[in-house]
Amino acid sequence: MSPDAGSEDKIPIFDAQTGRTEKVSSVTRTDEEWRSILTPEQFEVARKKGTEYAFTGKYHACKEAGIYVCACCGTDLFDSAAKFDSGTGWPSFYGPVSELNITRHRDLSGGMVRIEVLCARCGAHLGHVFDDGPPPTGKRFCMNSAALRLIKKH
Repeated sequence: MSPDAGSEDKIPIFDAQTGRTEKVSSVTRTDEEWRSILTPEQFEVARKKGTEYAFTGKYHACKEAGIYVCACCGTDLFDSAAKFDSGTGWPSFYGPVSELNITRHRDLSGGMVRIEVLCARCGAHLGHVFDDGPPPTGKRFCMNSAALRLIKKH
């Protein structure tokens, strides 16, 4: 993982390419800085906790092999091997590459109780996790394509 601008706080992050956990700096930027490096849709979803419309994201039906990383900071988040077709219109995974790379928070927005999933390194809103996924975890990590970038396996 490449070092990035941010605070001096070092956090453990799992690197899916090397299989090792490394201490890296968290990534903190102003809204103006995020706007300069993200598309308007990425900014709205990842930094302002928006969501894309179902079946519109570039990864909802993607079947290419690779690692899905955070669109904001490049942290490894999900392996395509854990991706499944949930029928919801958003890319869905039964688990992250490591629990170190995500955080979860109770989300009471929209008149419902959900568990929000965030990037552990930069705090980007990724989506939500539900208890209706397939084995082996029974979880469905319902993510926004706009918050992800696929690094294809060769």
